[in-house]
Amino acid sequence: MFHQLITRQGLDLVLDWKRLGEVLDDEQAHTQPRAGSHPHEVRQWLLAHSFFPVKWLNQIFSVGGIKWNGEQLHLLAYNEVDIARDDVYRSAGQWLRSGHETVQMLYEDDHCLVVYKSAGMPVHGSSKGQLNTLDVAVAAHMLHKQDPILVRHIHRLDDETSGPVLYAKHQLAQLKLDEQMRNKEIDRQYIAIVQGVLTLEKGTVNAPIGKDRREPKRRVVTSSGDSAITHYNVIAKYEHYTEVALRLETGRTHQIRVHMTHLGHPLVGDKLYGGETKWLMHQALHGASLTFIHPLSSEKIYVQATMPSWYAEIKQHITKR
Repeated sequence: MFHQLITRQGLDLVLDWKRLGEVLDDEQAHTQPRAGSHPHEVRQWLLAHSFFPVKWLNQIFSVGGIKWNGEQLHLLAYNEVDIARDDVYRSAGQWLRSGHETVQMLYEDDHCLVVYKSAGMPVHGSSKGQLNTLDVAVAAHMLHKQDPILVRHIHRLDDETSGPVLYAKHQLAQLKLDEQMRNKEIDRQYIAIVQGVLTLEKGTVNAPIGKDRREPKRRVVTSSGDSAITHYNVIAKYEHYTEVALRLETGRTHQIRVHMTHLGHPLVGDKLYGGETKWLMHQALHGASLTFIHPLSSEKIYVQATMPSWYAEIKQHITKR
């Protein structure tokens, strides 16, 4: 596979050009740029064979990011981070100095990572210098590894929802993973505990979601909203509650919470949408797994998240007679 010939070295992606000829057919190998070729010729050849996204390749070419020595092709993956001036990395340094616990990495390689987000931790800050965010924790992880590059989250979870979050380690990975998100190729599976007993064993909620004009923090099902589709399957039924597995086809704000409330079954602990809070002060919603196509190897990556302790505690409560 072509993409298996690419490694990340610092800020660059490095293509083993010598080995590339071994995986191409004779005609393609014959037309490869030769030693001494201008970076423009290298770019044209790469574009002609659709090895990289046009936008990305043109962008790095414009800043002199294509460097070829005849055996290795260096492609600028990201600009260097100014740790002293970057808000996230400054907060990451403070995170490490203050003795915060490291976050749990569920998957990691040179191109992307999946990290576990606990309930109560926002993915990104709402104010400058905010410390307790997943972005800061991931930056602290990279700083600890002495690999301070710009990492970007590909999707988000609500502050009070736990589960896996996918990050890209360089711009090419980000472009490819963003495209997967747009094409609904990243599969996100959730489990939740809702109030009441669902009648159907499985179903699909296809109902647009928009802002609630009376309450800015809430979202509602409305004909003027954005398309939103949630699939659900019942895992277990109890006397007054149901445990469900859910899969998102779209990614609207509060989508699962809004759709289950729309069905008349708000999530346990979800005060904003009418859920009872006697056992839990946040929604009983957990991201159970994440599946995506690796941005370079094209391998299918399946990541399962650790079950949080609060979920087991809620199940003990609802199963008591």
